[in-house]
Amino acid sequence: MQRLLVFQSLWALERRHTDGHEPTLEENLQRVHAAGYDGLSFSVSAPHTPAGQAHAARVATQAHALGLALEMQCFPKTVDELAPALELAVRHRVHHLDVQPDVRPRDLKEAVRLVDGWRRLAAQAPVEVLIETHRDRLTTDLYATLDLLDCFPDLRLLGDLSHFLVGREFAWPVSDENHAYMQRILDNCWAFHGRVASREQVQVEVSFACHQPWVELFKLWWRRGFQSWRQRAGADDTLAFVCELGPKPYAIVGPDGNDLSDRWQDALILRQIARELWAEVCAPADPSASAG
Repeated sequence: MQRLLVFQSLWALERRHTDGHEPTLEENLQRVHAAGYDGLSFSVSAPHTPAGQAHAARVATQAHALGLALEMQCFPKTVDELAPALELAVRHRVHHLDVQPDVRPRDLKEAVRLVDGWRRLAAQAPVEVLIETHRDRLTTDLYATLDLLDCFPDLRLLGDLSHFLVGREFAWPVSDENHAYMQRILDNCWAFHGRVASREQVQVEVSFACHQPWVELFKLWWRRGFQSWRQRAGADDTLAFVCELGPKPYAIVGPDGNDLSDRWQDALILRQIARELWAEVCAPADPSASAG
């Protein structure tokens, strides 16, 4: 049976509060586990180094002991830089490897060369490898990413849709043309990062009434993405949705330098939204709906 797994982001658990207190890794993992999340997302910026490898081992060992699945993020600048991240991902049995390509080629041919190289490496590893849609990365621009999909129709993406909304600053209401562009992205998404953006801000507080139109927009996109994934995925596959409400400067702060809302509570709202959307798309069709 297909299942939805909701992860929490380790980066999103950073407080960056003016009181200076930061919880330990152990405290964060216990909190994620106690709250009933299915997994944890963490990043390794230098997987080729002993420090990066030790960090991955520490997180993975403790997460697996608590029964948490893992998303690992990496940031390769070259084709070869993906190899050590792949090795770590396989070693630590991650659910999927999230690739944020730390390159900004202006030439589509160069982008194609890099993606082709990463795909060739990924094909040799028994782990799911996804390329994230993200600003200041290879996929920073919606149109350039669509061009990549023209070259690689089966390219597997990890959809962080907030970046495209901010990057293109879609007019409101979103046009049919832009919805169609986003549908094409959704049809290639094999996991999602959960965050709600507005045209001007990459992350808005989902608990604020004034932001509910944006929440509804993202619910629409995620629902369509879940539906598309269910049609493409295997009968027993799992779809990861990561609650990724980042600390400042992602989070908007007040004059005291601290968050305007409780990001932990907002993440629980996102988790509930994801689970409700999943239940909707999995619900059996009502026979009476098609009755004449």
